[in-house]
Amino acid sequence: MFELSERSRRYREDLLAFMDEHVYPAEAVYHAQMTESGDPHFHPPILEELKTEARKRGLWNLFHPHPEWGPGLTNLEYAPLAEIMGRSAHLAPEATNCNAPDTGNMEVLTLFGTPEHKQTWLRPLLDGEIASAFAMTEPAVASSDATNIELRMRPDGDEYVLNGRKWWTSNALHKNCKVLIVMGKTDPDAPVHRQQSMMVVPIDTPGVTVLRNLPVFGYQDREGHAEVVFENVRVPRTALLAGEGDGFMISQARLGPGRIHHCMRAIGMAERALDLMIDRAQARTTFGAPLADRANIQDWIAESRIEIEMARLLTLQAAYLMDTVGNRNARVQIAAIKVAAPQVALKVIDRAIQVHGGGGVSDDFPLANMYAHLRTLRLADGPDEVHKRTIAQMELRRRDPSWGKRP
Repeated sequence: MFELSERSRRYREDLLAFMDEHVYPAEAVYHAQMTESGDPHFHPPILEELKTEARKRGLWNLFHPHPEWGPGLTNLEYAPLAEIMGRSAHLAPEATNCNAPDTGNMEVLTLFGTPEHKQTWLRPLLDGEIASAFAMTEPAVASSDATNIELRMRPDGDEYVLNGRKWWTSNALHKNCKVLIVMGKTDPDAPVHRQQSMMVVPIDTPGVTVLRNLPVFGYQDREGHAEVVFENVRVPRTALLAGEGDGFMISQARLGPGRIHHCMRAIGMAERALDLMIDRAQARTTFGAPLADRANIQDWIAESRIEIEMARLLTLQAAYLMDTVGNRNARVQIAAIKVAAPQVALKVIDRAIQVHGGGGVSDDFPLANMYAHLRTLRLADGPDEVHKRTIAQMELRRRDPSWGKRP
């Protein structure tokens, strides 16, 4: 139904070889280098080695849909590649320059950046020389409703003055992070979805303070999830992306493809967890028989395969519709995968943890870390409830087009 194109098939074969020959063997090296450094935000040399090898193999910027900047793959062509990267989510995406939030930021700069933005920030991001962060969520308001965002972007002559506080600004503690894309409020009196704008803010701009890193279920992620304070931060008017009031429009352009990437990587994690569960069940013996002989274990394996296939097909359908009818007309499917993929992956990983016993909740296996990050994915890019609300509203209006519309 969703047959791979010839070029997607070729990239898939090359990427699988790269994973087997370089990425999986590098995982132990990565963990050793991180441990020896004593710095949770250390940038390990093995990562730069992988980036060099990926570029040499032509496995670079695969996410970018614009031929000027990348291979120009469609969402449907890229989806199986993102799934493969998800099998080693802490290494493979960055090794191929396909890691969030840089991917979304690169697309924003491609679509809405000025020539100066592209020369100063997009080109180094595409070359993997710098990293970036996206500052949207705020601690003082429910940011699942982005109209609540309070960070103020006040015009002052040839500049904007930024004041406010953000958190969960992922990548802000990456050693190579040089720039933030910030969403804030330029006009509190405008219509509700025209109050917000986005701006490019160098992270070393006076008044920008990275207060702390936020752990994820106790894990200190290398790239960091920062709380950031903006105190009288001055940026030139040229920092504005698109125009004043275009923040929501930009965010929708950014989030559609990003959700495909996240969901396919989640499916990749689920596939790896299923492999680990099967291997463990076949290798462990309890009460005189392999775990794999137990009916409940076989049931878990079967249910996992069924659920993974359903989530994959739903995600591929969303990718296909985004390519053919556009993000707006694929809203239901995009919202659906954002709910389904992490939930399915969490189920599979939870079963794998159970089969691994005490080892499953330790760091001797990747399962606990995968579980923590996938649980977080049910909040990233909007909580499940927001996406279900979108689906429900679209369904209600399908039966009654006037439903919910004010007179």
